[in-house]
Amino acid sequence: MRPVKIFSGNANIPVALEISRYLGVSLGEATVSSFSDGEIRVRIDENVRGSDVFVIQSLSDPVNNNLMELLVMLDALKRASAKRITAVLPYYAYARQDRKDQPRVPITAKLVADLITTAGATRVLTLDLHTGQLQGFFNIPVDHLHGTPILIEPLRKLADEKLVMLSPDAGGVERTRAFAKRLQAPLAIIDKRREGPNQSQVMNIIGDVVGRTAVILDDMIDTAGTITQGASAAIDAGAKRVVAVATHAVLSGPALDRLNKSALDEIIVTNSIPLRGKDEICRKIRVHSVAPLLGEAIKRIHEEESVSSLFI
Repeated sequence: MRPVKIFSGNANIPVALEISRYLGVSLGEATVSSFSDGEIRVRIDENVRGSDVFVIQSLSDPVNNNLMELLVMLDALKRASAKRITAVLPYYAYARQDRKDQPRVPITAKLVADLITTAGATRVLTLDLHTGQLQGFFNIPVDHLHGTPILIEPLRKLADEKLVMLSPDAGGVERTRAFAKRLQAPLAIIDKRREGPNQSQVMNIIGDVVGRTAVILDDMIDTAGTITQGASAAIDAGAKRVVAVATHAVLSGPALDRLNKSALDEIIVTNSIPLRGKDEICRKIRVHSVAPLLGEAIKRIHEEESVSSLFI
């Protein structure tokens, strides 16, 4: 079997190191830096000819720089004759622009998929895409994992409480229903009207939250407007307390201030995006690692085993 090699850009080195430890291999040697004008410079410092290579890079802040790092690394590995190159993307950026919902706007989710494929990726491994349909934007195999196995365990510890799973909008009902089924909890929905990008207004709650612990589930927390307004609405509707759960802690702009001032008791997230001390600024945040899940998927892909049991 061809050797497996794990490389990482600069976006999320702690997760890359965790994954390499899980797999029992050393992180590949590569120089990923910049010229003085900001141009990305990459050199692969070991032989990868004929290897099964996995490149770990979250497309998180600074998004454009991390995306360019990934593309240049993929190109370098392709030109170094790696046998197979898998882009491991714990967080996939530009996913929210996935359709033309207004005149004369781009579909950047498709654009980024094309860039990754053109740069040299022959496979993609990612976690909790904004919408599952984004897999179809790639013309190469995509293994789309879900954060359910990571995020559901902390919720099981609340089993002595009466839970209600609260979807932040109609689009998140399928994800929320899957959690509700596993936890044998009822489902409720936040009816909101978005006023503009990164702005939302909670209008109503559909379902019964009275006397229960409401768990708001989303794929990401960006500016935190949705979940903080949802938490207030849940408390106003009679919820005992509110917990937020999300895979990707983007936490941009006023997010931390909003979370600190919110009615949320606890915010459960993963390290798909490095927090860089944000969990120290907001003590409500609890972080769980995606490394074992991604590491197991990488192991199975390399050994040509089924990964379907991880798609839950």
